[in-house]
Amino acid sequence: MNTKKRGLSFYIKIYFKIIAQDIKSRMSYRADFIISTLGMIATNIVGFVAFWLMFSKFPSINGWGYYEMLFLYGFSLVAITPTQCLLDNNWNLRRYVYDGDFVKYCFRPINLFFYYESEVFDVKGFGQLFFGLGTICYAWYHLALPVNFVMILKLIVFLLSASLFMMAMQTAAAATCFWIENSFYILDLSLKLKDYAKYPITIYNPLFKFIFTFLLPVAFIAYYPSLVILRPDEVPLLSWLSPVIGGLFFYLSYKMWMRGASRYDGSGS
Repeated sequence: MNTKKRGLSFYIKIYFKIIAQDIKSRMSYRADFIISTLGMIATNIVGFVAFWLMFSKFPSINGWGYYEMLFLYGFSLVAITPTQCLLDNNWNLRRYVYDGDFVKYCFRPINLFFYYESEVFDVKGFGQLFFGLGTICYAWYHLALPVNFVMILKLIVFLLSASLFMMAMQTAAAATCFWIENSFYILDLSLKLKDYAKYPITIYNPLFKFIFTFLLPVAFIAYYPSLVILRPDEVPLLSWLSPVIGGLFFYLSYKMWMRGASRYDGSGS
């Protein structure tokens, strides 16, 4: 691969050009876009109603009240939105690799990961983003959390760090297709794991606490980072370290993806 060192401004400029073309292409099928967008909104509404029904029977779960759980739910929705919007092309990676079409990405003088992922931008993710933000604000109000610069800054920083974990898990799962033929199930598992992120890690038994913290870090998508906002008097070290751990995890998943791409010979299978 013949790539040159490119500055950040170059990638930002070219990124918006690429996604503009993708959005124009998607908008040419407006009915499909509208239906899929409404479907995503309906899915989030169903999730919200399920929460309400559950807490109409159980006012709290292991010491976590309705609005705290609702905050976790909204936090997880916002945290997974960058994966939905920016890395949606990971779902096509396996097909490109096995059909031999991935080779077309290997001869551009720009970063391969950037070029491949920027080809698709899922606008529908914005519906999820706004729903998640609305849920956070609704829970924030009922929890009577302070609204000031420090709290808003914490929310932004730890939402971004939480998103790195989901992006890392999906990137690593998608990259397995360079080595494993039936890698779809691994990628599908990474998506399903997000359903566990909206619950506090304390409700699981010790084995799953360990797995969801150190092996499949689902707890970092909402639980650990949200403690900085929800329970500032009992924040564990892992919560404060989540931005660093998230950055490292995403870097390792990126290197794994690039390592797999570097061994791709274009022959498909």
